[in-house]
Amino acid sequence: MNKYQRHEAIIRWVNEQGTVRVSEIVSRYNVSDMTVRRDLEELDDQGLLKKIHGGARSNSAFQYKEIAHEDKFDKNTDQKRYIAQRASELIDEGDVIFIGPGTTTALLAEVINYQALSVVTNCLPIFNILLKKKSETFHVYLLGGEMRSVTQSFVGEITNMSLENMRFGKIFLGGNGVKDGIVMTSSVAEAYTQKMALEHSVESYLLLDSSKVGKEDFSKLCHLSDLTAVVMEESNEDKKQAIQVYTELIV
Repeated sequence: MNKYQRHEAIIRWVNEQGTVRVSEIVSRYNVSDMTVRRDLEELDDQGLLKKIHGGARSNSAFQYKEIAHEDKFDKNTDQKRYIAQRASELIDEGDVIFIGPGTTTALLAEVINYQALSVVTNCLPIFNILLKKKSETFHVYLLGGEMRSVTQSFVGEITNMSLENMRFGKIFLGGNGVKDGIVMTSSVAEAYTQKMALEHSVESYLLLDSSKVGKEDFSKLCHLSDLTAVVMEESNEDKKQAIQVYTELIV
């Protein structure tokens, strides 16, 4: 079990139990006391749990359940297609872009229609869509690593080492929820990889249907203020305002 897997496991366990002691984590995951304390400190800094004396306490008010990539396609399909089409208009010929995992970003991959483009992704379904468009001037790259079966995306040290040497003009990300200005997703490891790609991009766009506004998920991805803009479908004024407080909104 690597660091990111351990972090996810710790957070799930803490959320299930409410409170867990350091000694219990040491025994359960066969790691040192010092490693656990470092883990808890890092997860506390990310707002994923509350580090307390001798252990950790859950600060989650929701029941965590991740939905598989293929099961998300039937949800808010019209809104997602609208968002994907608007997002595609932000791309220019010759761009170097990164597309993160997600069903809305997969729809973006479907509607992309450019002759000269370089696209990097760590999501296998998105790579397979883009591969059909490959040409002498349309380049597609899949980052390898450890695959998460739920989202069919690659994460971990191998993925992150590849990203370390890459730079992008634009990044297009998905998210499972936005609350209090925080964009959230389902996996610590996936969030870390997308965060690294975001930090290596000049412009950054979150593709988000309005049903996710006000919802929480497992791991913090970024703050809305870290983004260039959020691309949403047209929605009511309250939901627009929830986004506009933090960043420019494109609708």
